[in-house]
Amino acid sequence: MSGNNPLSAVTYGDDGGGKQGVVAGDVGIVTTTTGDDTDTNVALPQIAPTPKNQHNPSLAGSVIECSDGGITGDGTNTLLIRIQNIASTANFGVRLDLKQIALKCRNTEFNPRRFGAVVMRLREPRATALMFASGKICVTGVKSTHNATLAMKKFHYIIERIGFQPKEYMDYKIQNIVGTADCGFPIRLEGLVYAHSAFASYEPELFPGLIYRLVSPRVVFLIFVSGKVVITGAKKESDLANALTKLFPVLVEFKKVHVASFPPAAPVPAITAAAAVTTKGKSKGKSLNNETLQQQQQQQQGLLNGSVHQMEEV
Repeated sequence: MSGNNPLSAVTYGDDGGGKQGVVAGDVGIVTTTTGDDTDTNVALPQIAPTPKNQHNPSLAGSVIECSDGGITGDGTNTLLIRIQNIASTANFGVRLDLKQIALKCRNTEFNPRRFGAVVMRLREPRATALMFASGKICVTGVKSTHNATLAMKKFHYIIERIGFQPKEYMDYKIQNIVGTADCGFPIRLEGLVYAHSAFASYEPELFPGLIYRLVSPRVVFLIFVSGKVVITGAKKESDLANALTKLFPVLVEFKKVHVASFPPAAPVPAITAAAAVTTKGKSKGKSLNNETLQQQQQQQQGLLNGSVHQMEEV
């Protein structure tokens, strides 16, 4: 954007409705146009239009198309990374009276015994700020870089309206971007951690996900057996796409393969008449043998009883 201030192209009250995006490249880099300024160096996402968020742009999540060079779980040639949260920081360059801010501003919370910062919330865009007495501020809860800069600009405006004089250049930085994706297939986490033990750690007793630390770009993956992936630690939205593009072939390598079902057992042949007669004869012979054995046992018992009776008479 124009100038050194990353917030100079965002005006107070702009809801981002005029922002247009054009996909450029295979990793979902988007060239955005805001007003008269065009920035091709910053990767911004496409807004996923839904009937719910068309009336409230702050609820629109950012979606990045990530090329994987193959077939994904949804049958297309792209993976979608949905941004869930962006954390940004700035420095107003002036000491803040947190008690005065809590008294004069709406939607604020301040409990110095619990936490030494004012918690301020915005409805449009939906964001939460932590304001410290040193003048530093941390904004979370937004789902696009455009809304992150817009929320920071609004917090700057609020502080200025209640009597403080914050600096125009606020040292604005995006510290963390969290995104999620779905590979569409289950993953063998045990095999993955064994083959990539230098970068991965997996302790299912403590946490059900595998932690994979990528060196370049420097991001951290949380990989679950269901195929869901959480990406955190990115500074730019293009880092999310580049990181998943590098890791996706590894995930495909350790894809769970469904075991083929065994064929049904062969039917038992029917018993023929001759076999039935033979079986009947065998069973009859067995019954005769049992009767003979019982008769012998009865005879022996009778002899034993007779001998005992004779001994008693003597």
